[in-house]
Amino acid sequence: MTDLYEVTMALAYLREGITEPATFSLFTRELPADRGFLVAAGLADMLDFLDDFVIDEDALAVFAAALERSAADLAPLRGMRFTGDVWAVPEGRVVLAGEPLLELSAPLPQAQLMETWVLNQISHQTALASKAARCVLAARGRPVVDFSLRRTHGVEAGMHAARAGAIVGFAATSNVAAAHVDGLRATGTMAHSFVLAFPSETAAFAAFARGTGGPVTLLVDTYDTVQGVHRAVEVLRALPADRDIGIRLDSGDLGALAVRARRILEDAGLARARIVASGGLDEYGIEDLLAAGAPVDVFAVGTKVGTAADAPYLDAAYKLVEYAGRAVMKLSAGKATAPGAKQVFRGPGCADTLALRDEVAPPGTQPLLEQVMGAGRLLRPREAAADAVATARRRFTADLAGLPAQLRTVRNPRSLHPGSSPDLQALTAQVRQRLATDELGAGRSPVTPGRAASRR
Repeated sequence: MTDLYEVTMALAYLREGITEPATFSLFTRELPADRGFLVAAGLADMLDFLDDFVIDEDALAVFAAALERSAADLAPLRGMRFTGDVWAVPEGRVVLAGEPLLELSAPLPQAQLMETWVLNQISHQTALASKAARCVLAARGRPVVDFSLRRTHGVEAGMHAARAGAIVGFAATSNVAAAHVDGLRATGTMAHSFVLAFPSETAAFAAFARGTGGPVTLLVDTYDTVQGVHRAVEVLRALPADRDIGIRLDSGDLGALAVRARRILEDAGLARARIVASGGLDEYGIEDLLAAGAPVDVFAVGTKVGTAADAPYLDAAYKLVEYAGRAVMKLSAGKATAPGAKQVFRGPGCADTLALRDEVAPPGTQPLLEQVMGAGRLLRPREAAADAVATARRRFTADLAGLPAQLRTVRNPRSLHPGSSPDLQALTAQVRQRLATDELGAGRSPVTPGRAASRR
């Protein structure tokens, strides 16, 4: 599970003896539009991969076929395992643009081979968790549930979406497999097809109430929504007073329909019935409904959240920052990197400082990256999946409480960047000067973003 050029480069490194320890940093240059922060996710899957990684005979055969070379040519890769170190931001923690989510140090061929999987898992799951977190903020304490599995880009993506939602505080998921694996609460209502299969809407509602042992939430918009609410009332009033009940609105003017539905429910003595809203919702729709005063009790989000539709990818990079004890950096216009292995020191209100890893934490700050692997071994036992999600949720809750108001807004949030420590600034200047001499010619300055166009 890698890109072909990772294999090609690893073989070239081995052939040339370029095998000293290397450090790669995974970070996001800029946040997507309307994002004030990211939520770290995907680390658990990534660590499982590294812990189990081995290039066996089957993998060699696949690589050889892809490269149109003999298996003997790929012999230097045989039996390779991951023997390096990993420093990472724990899942659930808030991260800003420019801050490493992860840094990986290992012999260069190994570190290079990890790039594809590491970027895939961290980028995708962080994008989903960051989108889901905004739904939690928009809901103002009301439950949000995940209904995304049918529309995600594959079943694995659906598992990621359910887990990401749980990390940031979703109340439940419709995904039975995710609920089982990650210790989540499974939830669900009914489909329009169920209503259409019966001779009448009332008959469908009654059959559903008889057939489910848990909460009874009736989908009322198959035909006429207002009439559907009245028919739901007929069935819900006959249920025991201690039964959890509700209706679900999935189309039309959700705000106006919620107001009418609430009035009908209260007039029928069913004030306890919840109103669940769904149908293309994400943080923007949730915010608009509550701003209009819609009496919605639960928000079910699916397609737009499970695919992070407005920002379906992160501008994440996995870049070499140190090799054989020598700090390195990229100078490309608009894509320059900072050299050296790093740490982020989190200050109050996300006043963060990007620093070198061996620096002492400034007063009043805490390091954001933690070492999670050393010499190819996990530094703590693998947590059970449910425990890992619960721990990540506690981290997110704590970070969210300290998040500045300007980062929490759904629309037009302020985007913060970390400052750089004096030591990091000094190292950056030194590496730039070295590159100016060694790579770009003595006495010539590196190309800077502002001057790149004129030199072309």
